Amino acid sequence: MFFAAALLILQAPSLDRAEQRVRTGIAAAREEQITYLQRVVDIPSSTLNFEGVRKVGAVFRASLDSLGFTTNWVAVPDAVGRAGQLVAEHRGRSGAVRLLLIGHLDTVVEPPGGGANFAREDSTARAIGGADMKGGDVVILYALKALAAAGALRDLNITIVFTGDEEHPGEPLADARRALIEAAQHSDVALAFEAGNRSDVTVARRGASAWRVTATGRQAHSAGVFGEAAGYGAIYEVARILDAFRTQLVGEQYLTFNAATIVGGTDVTYDTVAISGTAASKLNIIPPRAIAHGDLRFISSEQLERTRERMRSIVAQHLPGTDATIVFRDEYPAMSPTPGNARLLAVYDSASRALGYGPVAALDPGRRGAGDISFVAPLIDGLDGLGALGSGSHAPGERVDLKSLKMQTERAAVLLYRLGRRPASQFGRQTGARRQTGAN
Repeated sequence: MFFAAALLILQAPSLDRAEQRVRTGIAAAREEQITYLQRVVDIPSSTLNFEGVRKVGAVFRASLDSLGFTTNWVAVPDAVGRAGQLVAEHRGRSGAVRLLLIGHLDTVVEPPGGGANFAREDSTARAIGGADMKGGDVVILYALKALAAAGALRDLNITIVFTGDEEHPGEPLADARRALIEAAQHSDVALAFEAGNRSDVTVARRGASAWRVTATGRQAHSAGVFGEAAGYGAIYEVARILDAFRTQLVGEQYLTFNAATIVGGTDVTYDTVAISGTAASKLNIIPPRAIAHGDLRFISSEQLERTRERMRSIVAQHLPGTDATIVFRDEYPAMSPTPGNARLLAVYDSASRALGYGPVAALDPGRRGAGDISFVAPLIDGLDGLGALGSGSHAPGERVDLKSLKMQTERAAVLLYRLGRRPASQFGRQTGARRQTGAN
């Protein structure tokens, strides 16, 4: 095993002089990087804390301005109800690949009472948002700082989009993600910096969709249930549908369909936004109305549409005396595995080996949910999971692995440097995407 590992390191392409300078700069900035992470973590910025999200964005904006980026805070329509997003652009060598770097500024939770929450504990820190994903944003920034100090940033074409509502996206999604999608239409490769792992990276993420079944029946005395006149009632119809989903759809790779809520009775209310409802009835009444609501996870648009058709077919097979309909709601598209994603992984793997961190494999898509990169995945190839390592995301006890910052920043910087020296013509999906979207 030792000799095999040694052979892999020997076979890995070595670092050139610029990459060596980049690595030296990252090592020298280690404590500064941790201090910067503490600074942005200590600004509470849950999705609906608009002021906090904008404050975190302002910190990064000033830093990117100092590196020569053109920055802009992009507001979203008032109806979307979110803080907006930071967009930064750096123009480099004409004809070189155009890189889109994706992060987000918001968190799920905030510390009780707000205020500072970063607590260093030797090689880790308790930090809300430290790994998901202010740590990833800081990895981006310090990779760029090291590239700039080594004279390697000037030729790179980079657009950065830090969204302000990844954890709880505003609606409609077309407006909430307009700036990100427009950036992708003028880019060749997307790199997203959600929390990462040492030995794998995300080349595919499942998409997310919602479904809602509404069943109706004949309200009647329960003594007649199952009879020709009264029928089965709405709750039995929903139960039939859910059980058919379970028996007929289960087992397909990367496909899941969760029933999250169900209400039924004579007096039924249901709020599709709050995902909350009430029901009331008497025990001797056949219920005339029932609603079930859930989500659907999928690895490709083909799998999504095929599954939806099967669900529609199941819903249409009504029990006597009942009716039912199903509606679907698009949320996140899938980041499907593509040959281009695999080629990007090969570059990242080569960078990791050259740095002495060992090989990087593709993460099982079933282990990762939807994310912002999903919105651009139909347009351009990409990788995700390039950010800081940590644990406990979305909880007050979230931790970030401070040792990982150096490794992840080095790997990101070398990846950007190696991709940035390649011509855009090596990344062919964008041409087709432009034809489809009408981008110029």
